[in-house]
Amino acid sequence: MPLRRVYLPLSPAVVTALPVTREIGPAPIMAYAVTPSMIRRGGALDDEELELQAWVAAAQAAERICGRQARRVIAAADVDDLMVEYPDPSTDSPWTVSLDAPVTLRRIVSFHVDEEPGGTGVADLLWYDVTELAEVVGLLR
Repeated sequence: MPLRRVYLPLSPAVVTALPVTREIGPAPIMAYAVTPSMIRRGGALDDEELELQAWVAAAQAAERICGRQARRVIAAADVDDLMVEYPDPSTDSPWTVSLDAPVTLRRIVSFHVDEEPGGTGVADLLWYDVTELAEVVGLLR
């Protein structure tokens, strides 16, 4: 089954519960991904540039979720393409998707976390492998 990379903006509460719940949910879950609409609008952009746009959109959503005083967290996950619902092509947010099932911990490949609380730029986000979940949780406490 084909996989789709999605970016999930997460609240600190969801991340700190993840070692116990082992999934992000319940569905529907808002996420960001390269969508057919983004590909059409992207013109000459390559796959990496389109992925970056989806990731940046997730970072902006994480800021809205967490506020300016907390660290933003984004999980990158590879999910079954069948669980991804794509937006109407006329939407202003062509990279927003909806997931119709919870995302299990085994589908998460990495976390992106602000170096310091209150970060706003994407350069402020540090990369953590999924195996470093305990360290990510520690940053949020």
